Order: sequence, then structure tokens, then C-alpha cells
Amino acid sequence: MAWPTYDRGSMNSESKNSSSDGQDELDLNELIPDRKLEHLGVEYEDYFNGDIYDDDPVCRYEQDWEIDPNQRPYLKHIKSSSRAWPHLRYLAQWMEVTTSPTKWQLLHRLSQQKLSEIREERARRTEIAAIDFVSGQPEPRIQHITSPEALAACLDKPAAPGATRLYVVEDLSRDVVEHLGYKLDIDPLFFREFINDYLWYNTRDPWVELPDLDIVSRSRPYFRLMYMQPRYFKTRKSFQNAQRQAGMFNVLRRLDADDEHKSPFDDRSATVALVRSKASLWIRPASNSQQAVGVLLIDPSITEGYPLWRGYRPFRNSPVPSDKTSYEVPPRPTLFRDLLFWIQQTSQQDIDSVEDNPGAMAFRILEIICAEWLTLSRYITARLGQIEWEIERPEWFRIDKQELQRESINFNMSLKKLHTWRRRLPIYRAMIADTRAKLFPEHAPGSSRQDCIAKLERDFAIVAGHYDDLLSRTERIAAVATAVTAIEESRRAIEQNKTLGRLTYLAVIFAPLSFVSSFFSMSADLAGLSQTIWVYFCVAVPISLLVYLIVDKNWTNNLQSAYNRTKEAKRRTKLFDWKR
Repeated sequence: MAWPTYDRGSMNSESKNSSSDGQDELDLNELIPDRKLEHLGVEYEDYFNGDIYDDDPVCRYEQDWEIDPNQRPYLKHIKSSSRAWPHLRYLAQWMEVTTSPTKWQLLHRLSQQKLSEIREERARRTEIAAIDFVSGQPEPRIQHITSPEALAACLDKPAAPGATRLYVVEDLSRDVVEHLGYKLDIDPLFFREFINDYLWYNTRDPWVELPDLDIVSRSRPYFRLMYMQPRYFKTRKSFQNAQRQAGMFNVLRRLDADDEHKSPFDDRSATVALVRSKASLWIRPASNSQQAVGVLLIDPSITEGYPLWRGYRPFRNSPVPSDKTSYEVPPRPTLFRDLLFWIQQTSQQDIDSVEDNPGAMAFRILEIICAEWLTLSRYITARLGQIEWEIERPEWFRIDKQELQRESINFNMSLKKLHTWRRRLPIYRAMIADTRAKLFPEHAPGSSRQDCIAKLERDFAIVAGHYDDLLSRTERIAAVATAVTAIEESRRAIEQNKTLGRLTYLAVIFAPLSFVSSFFSMSADLAGLSQTIWVYFCVAVPISLLVYLIVDKNWTNNLQSAYNRTKEAKRRTKLFDWKR
């Protein structure tokens, strides 16, 4: 990736920082807090605020971003609970910074006015849809909420009688967490699990999420699902713009660029990236005094670029000519709008099932997640097929000869590409297995579910089977590539031995000649050599021939073969004469 370079000395207290040549500008608010920032010339330290082993209860910069929790009861509850549940401390820091705490080392370089404006905008960011599912109604009722005040008013106003309400939240913000968490009495861990996208952790990471015992987590009224969204960018500039969009999110979401897998069928300037994504659902069942309510957290969308292959297919069959029913086209600009569109298409039967199983409100987001996994499986299948072609027909993929010359052999490049999927596929398979365990837990014998969620069990089983097959295929390709590499190395070693053999023949021929010429040159009478020069050839040639025959053992084998052929010919001649 060709990153623009920036002068570290130019990182001043303004939000815009230009490079030394003034050709590009860098907005600190748009940067994703990641070690890759060093490629941009931005100083970044993962543990600038200390690591998990610091004994000081107050972080180094906590006093700089700390706010008064007395006006925010949910934040106050989180901070007080973090003494016994230390993993909640990171959520309290996130609410005070209004984004990932690791980004504070970038934001604190801004001017005080600019920093206050950014934190205020991030803290108040609200994009919510309150959806009421009423049994007997043809479609859900949707109310859009775009401010913390409107959210608070909606939470205070009960839903229609018999309705089950779902709050669909795009991105998170401090005020949204405060209102939802306090008024709905939500476990802070529900929000804590959503704000990061880490797939693994270093031993010093203070933001680590350790797994809970099943006996502890099985009774929780919420779950979190992880998945990947493949996205296509025509140019590197478009990909960098997408990274800046992700940097504006309050939650941490990063793009994993698939730069290792290039083939003749790809546009050399294009990039395919996999966006780390999450969806979390919290449900409070109905009781005698309360209506059922749910909160669905979804990721903000990257609008730059395109969904890979233009995205998943519609969740319905295409109409036949005799079907005159009108239909609407999915909007597809953002996940939020796309999800609301499909929720509006919910059938009467599924709406009625929400009353008995509030978890059915997540049916549409589960369809989207399953479709994204299927799209990604097709993409991985294509890449593995190209790697197999590289092994079978390497001449088809020799686009850049200079690049291939830097590799020992072409198969090493195939193994390098394959290693990416050998590392990622177990992670993806674990995500799918975790999703299936949370959505389709084991039931008592004889019991069965017939709602829309249960109908998705087979789809997720198919997805799990695809990724099991992909992982097995990856291992098989790795074994074949390793074997072919070993054969290729052996062939090259044989060719090198033949080359060394030719050099040995030259040495055998010229070494005796040099010895004889040195022997005869010991005479100081050069004029006398004109009479004895013939002696040199008479001695040197037989000696060279004798040494060559001694070194080359093939001539003895050839003589033996010739002798055997002659002997066999004589035997056949005698046998023919005897018969005649």
C-alpha cells in the first residue's frame, strides 16, 4: 500500500496537518487508532495510557478526559462497578472519551475548542429506529430518532398495547448508552462487548475481553455476533477514504485489506477489504408490568466503494411472469436503511411470532449476517481456486517477472497467499460456531421451535459446512504445494549438480595440462624448447586422457555394455548356425 508520508514535526495542535510538500492533509479525527499510523508519519503508542498491569487506579490521561458522572447515573454505575469488574473500566473510558480511548493520544493534540466540538458531536450522535411489532398488524411501525432528547422521550413513552418494541441503533454514543442503559436497566457488558473489533489480544492489552463460564453467560438476556463484510474498492484512494470513514465511527471497526491475492483477472489498482463487523441483541421479555423490548446494535456503514459483487441477493424469490404483485427495491446505501427495509417486509406470520419469541425481531439482521458469510465463502473459494491454478499452470500468472525473480520459485508465492487463509479461516469458523451456539442452543428432547429463527438453523449449518470444507481444502492445497515445492527444489538441485559436473570435466582436462606445462617450464633454456615442444604434447595428451578416464566412470560402463552386446550377438549367431 502506498501511504502518503507526513512530517512528524508538523503534528501541531490543529485538526488538519499537512505534509512537508503541502500535497495532502491529515485529519486526526478521521484516523483509526492503530499501529499502522506510523506509515503516515504519525507517532502512535498502543500503551500510551498504560497497560493492564499498571497498579495505579487512575490512568495517565484519565484526568484529561474525565467528566462529572453525577449528571449521568449509568456512567456512575459503570465506574463504581469497575472496581469488582475491571473489564467495565474500558467502557467508562470509552464513554468519557466518546470513542476508543486509544484515540485520545491523537485527539488531545487538537486545539481545545476543536477537541470540545468533536467530543460533543460524538457524544450526541444518534441514529435510532424504534420499531413496534404488533400482532395482527400488516407491518411494523417505525419511528426515527435522531437526538438524545428524542430518545429519552421515546423511552419514557410506552409502546402501543400488545406491541413489542425494538430499538435499532446504528453506532453507539455516550448519550445513547446513558439513556438506553439507565432507562432499560441493561447490563453494561452488553455495550462493552460491542465497542471493539479485536480478534485476538496481546498480553499487555487493557481492552482484553476474556470469555465467561457458560454457567455464568447462559442466562444473559443478550448476545453478540461477529461477522465479516467483504467490500470492493476500485482504487487505493477509495480504500483510504473508506479507512477515514471508519475512523469517524465511535466504535472501533477496521478493514483488513486482502492485498496478497492478486491475479490476472483483478484490476491492479483495486482492493478487496474485509470489514470486521458486529451485531448485538438485548431482550427484556414481557411481564405483568412491562412490555417486551429489545435493543439491536448494528455497525455504522462504510459508503465508500461497493459491496463485493454488489452485495447479497434479495431475501425472496424473483417473480414469475404471472405474478403481478408490486415490489420495492432494497435501498442498499447503508446497513441501517437496508435492515429497516427488510424489517418492513416482515410477513404477518413472523410479526405474530414476535409475541411468543421476542428474539424473532432479529430475524432480518440474521439473514443479512448469513448472506454476508455466504458471499465471503464464495470469495475465498475464488482465491483458493486461483492459488490452485498458480500451482498447476504457473505460466498463466507470471504478470510481473521482476516480482517473480525476487522469489526463489513461484510456489513460494502460492504458499504465502495460502497462509493468509490458513490463519483466517479458523477464526471465521469459530465466529460461525459461536453464532450457531447462541442462536440455536440445545433443547430438551421432544421440544422444538417453529419460529422464523429456527428456520435459519439450516442456513447457518450450510455456512458452517462451507467453511469446514474451505479449511480442509486449504490444508490439502498446502500439502500439495509443499510437495510440489520439494520436487521443484530437487529438480533444481539435480541441475546444479550437472553444472558442477561440467566444471569438474574442465578441471580434469586443464589440470594435467597446467601441471605438465609447469614441469617443463622449470628449464631456463627457452631456445631449447623449440626442439622438444613435441614432447609436451606426447606427454600431456596421454596424461589428460588417462586422468579423464580415471575420473569419468561412465566409460567403463560403456565398455562393459558394448562387450555384453557383442557377446550376445555372437551367441545368437552361433545359435542360428546350429539350428540351420
